[in-house]
Amino acid sequence: MRGYFGIGIYAPKNGVNIGTLWRSAYIYGAAFIFTIGRRYQKQASDTVYSIRHVPLFNYLVYEDFYKNIPYDCRLVCIENLGDKLLPNFQHPERAVYLLGAEDSGLPKAILDKNITVNIPSMKEFSLNVATAGSIVMYDRFIKAANHEVAHDL
Repeated sequence: MRGYFGIGIYAPKNGVNIGTLWRSAYIYGAAFIFTIGRRYQKQASDTVYSIRHVPLFNYLVYEDFYKNIPYDCRLVCIENLGDKLLPNFQHPERAVYLLGAEDSGLPKAILDKNITVNIPSMKEFSLNVATAGSIVMYDRFIKAANHEVAHDL
């Protein structure tokens, strides 16, 4: 598959979610993961030892993270109030997916400047952040297998 992606969490509340997201990132081929606002500590949920396979970057604030997004890579925010629905979303060839904190989501200032994607559900509750990230990566994986990921020339 052409392209790459990274995925991370803004102000994660629970370290276990980072470990679970890291495991899914390894399984679905992420180039890297990251946190903004919290340092990661080893979690039992990372049973495949993803630390050996997928690098983790920690940023103290959003501005530091944003300055380090890879060249020509799109930032895609995953949020309940997203204006695009995941089933209809064409993933960029090079993407960085940013998931909001479990209890407060992403700040409006970040959402207003970036692509925002919503994972539709039958209930009004939000998904666990690691689960939401896994769904996004699976969607990208399936669409790439079906040649539905945008390929820039």
